Amino acid sequence: MKISASIYANGEKDVLDTVKELEAHHADLLHIDCKDDLSVFEDVSRVRRCTSLPLDLHLITSKPLEYSAALEVNPVDYLTIQYENLNGSRELPSKGFKKLGLALTSDTPLDAFEEFTDSCDFVLLMATEPGVSGGTFNKQNFRRIREFKRKFPNKRVHVDGGVNAEVSFILRNLGVHCAVSGSYLFKQDSVGGAMLNLKNAEVDSHYRVADFMRDIDETPTVNLSDLTLKNVLQSIEDAKMAFTAVVDKADFLSGIISNADVRKGLLKNIDNLNALHVESLINAKPITVKEDMNVTELLRFVRHQSIPINYLPVTDAEGKLTGSLTFNDLIKGEA
Repeated sequence: MKISASIYANGEKDVLDTVKELEAHHADLLHIDCKDDLSVFEDVSRVRRCTSLPLDLHLITSKPLEYSAALEVNPVDYLTIQYENLNGSRELPSKGFKKLGLALTSDTPLDAFEEFTDSCDFVLLMATEPGVSGGTFNKQNFRRIREFKRKFPNKRVHVDGGVNAEVSFILRNLGVHCAVSGSYLFKQDSVGGAMLNLKNAEVDSHYRVADFMRDIDETPTVNLSDLTLKNVLQSIEDAKMAFTAVVDKADFLSGIISNADVRKGLLKNIDNLNALHVESLINAKPITVKEDMNVTELLRFVRHQSIPINYLPVTDAEGKLTGSLTFNDLIKGEA
């Protein structure tokens, strides 16, 4: 996952000094907030002359076309327009950027992106108030990220607001392409250490698995009473998570059936498929995690497993299935 570092988060230094510090500590992009202020482009011009890092401009205005001339003179790599400030206007700049995105606050339905799919390359999900530094990440955005990726699978997800080391790990796991960070970088003992934490470190944890897992309605399941090979294959195919959970009528986890379990069962009965009993495919003792585990506990648990972990059923204290985790997006998010 790329880190877009805010150049205005460190108010004690000149912008160019901040840029040099961020560049030295391997920021991937430089984030610039513009709240209806054309003078920001003076900084865009200064920053462009002193660095080759991509510029990531977040424009918060009701009249984005008024910035077209400034963008043509001082082009940026990423331009994001704040949806809620458009006030019905749908005319967006067409030049002065390489990639165009739409920013949505936590209260705005994701369907708002639909009318911009032809023009926008990515969404910027605002997890705190736009343009305000130092807010706390709104955890409802974990689900919004998953929902957006299902609705718009060909569009990338950027996230801004409250991104610390722990949130960054979760975002990487969800396949987020880019996270904006500002106050977190400059409140730590060193910018370099903070940047490493955002990219790959294990940190003290406050979020629980239940905060960011795929909920039960997002998890592939087959009920024991409906257990047929067709239903198992259809559940795996529909979810594209390489497994399905098997539950009883009370949602207690009876086990899982993975692609590998199906393949082994078919090979074992290849000469007489009628002899295949679907119940024999169930792994009755799968590796699971509890929904009240925190991120640190989860990481330690996964690292101590003797086999690679791509997905995990999540249960409550009683053993009922409450959701699932998949780690496939952790790799995709780094691309």
